[in-house]
Amino acid sequence: MGQSFTVKGRFLARRGYWQTFTKRLEAASAAAAKELAFSAIGGSHHVARHLVTIEAVEAIVA
Repeated sequence: MGQSFTVKGRFLARRGYWQTFTKRLEAASAAAAKELAFSAIGGSHHVARHLVTIEAVEAIVA
């Protein structure tokens, strides 16, 4: 695919607190990695995009 990225952020969990997350993703660009993170968190935890905050997207250098 492309590069590896680490995406860090938080989302509003069902119990009313902010849950942090770190995802390692393969994507063509940082913007694509951000979109994949939104999709993964939303799909796994049934959270709308406006309840997900991306704090950092960092490229992983091999």
